[in-house]
Amino acid sequence: MAATGKARNGGRTERRTEGRTGAPDRRPAVPLDPLAALRAPGDPPWDVYLTGTVFLDIVFTGLDSAPVRGTESWARGMGSSPGGVANMATALARLGLRTSLAAAFGDDHYGEYCWDTLERGEGIDLSLSRTVPGWHSPVTVSMAYEGERTMVSHGHEPPPEEPAPDCPPRARAAVASLTPGRGAPWIAQAARKGTRIFGDVGWDDSGEWDLARLPDLAHCEGFLPNAAEAMRYTGRNCPRAAAHVLAEHVPVVVVTLGAEGAYAVDRRTGETASVPAIEVEALDPTGAGDVFVAGFVTGSLAGWPLADRLAFAGLTAALSVQEFGGSLSAPGWTEVAAWWRKVQSVEGQEQSALRRYGFLAELVPEEAGRPWPRRRAVPTIGFGRSA
Repeated sequence: MAATGKARNGGRTERRTEGRTGAPDRRPAVPLDPLAALRAPGDPPWDVYLTGTVFLDIVFTGLDSAPVRGTESWARGMGSSPGGVANMATALARLGLRTSLAAAFGDDHYGEYCWDTLERGEGIDLSLSRTVPGWHSPVTVSMAYEGERTMVSHGHEPPPEEPAPDCPPRARAAVASLTPGRGAPWIAQAARKGTRIFGDVGWDDSGEWDLARLPDLAHCEGFLPNAAEAMRYTGRNCPRAAAHVLAEHVPVVVVTLGAEGAYAVDRRTGETASVPAIEVEALDPTGAGDVFVAGFVTGSLAGWPLADRLAFAGLTAALSVQEFGGSLSAPGWTEVAAWWRKVQSVEGQEQSALRRYGFLAELVPEEAGRPWPRRRAVPTIGFGRSA
């Protein structure tokens, strides 16, 4: 189905979609619902609420090395997909969470493509999003090589109006990107409504690395920095020690350790958990951190033990790096089930590793529901509409 028009509703611009004769149904298949046993009348309408900037990501893969000045490099692979906050939104939706996204979209073809992919392709609610006339979509070019990536981005200042609504919707959880030195009013508002806030953070360009400059951390249930960020904010030279210091400020702390996996502390229960990374052949790491957070949030809302949440987050991130593109590389339950069946069939598989992921046996049925093909990042925008 293709976007054919726009309609005004409450001061926001929304797209109206219509079917095309003979066009296949591109609505996403209904995935497994990890919260099915917990749902009850009167629950919030959304499992997770997000707001942020949507980018168009253009990803080049298969580069032998970083581009060298004055030379031309050829990539063996290329893909286009929504990026930025779309990475997280897609990862959550593919794991069966009812996801609401408030974002500004450009009124160019890039914006149309991103909106259509997220709403029609992934089933993400965009009723709080809007199209901004005359504002072009931000673009990121990502070059993946040797397990690393280099990115170049372009975009104008975002619209003066915040994409987040004045009053965020009721949701079980929200994922917030904490900005050093600046708070976001919607985070406190959501927390007062009972929304569980999970925060991540980027690099502090000021160099201060002061937790007092993260005012919204006080509203977070979970905080998920990487090892470098955790150590800088706490002044510790060990990421595990840093996690315990951070747990004095927020109930649950997860520190990602790159190739070493992740470490978590739950101050409320006294639990700690450490899970090694799954060894995979990484094609493109774009969006893997967002997929990790989505996996951890899913397990948290479902009430899983800390170690299971950590293992699931690491698994979903590992599955994502085996495809290129950010949002469209996120795995769903079909991919999780296929991985679980595969590792059990490997001769001589380490039994301790199988026990670590044994919780999957109760989560994914033998066929994991109706299989459906995942939309991967396509080489050229406009392809894939009839597939």
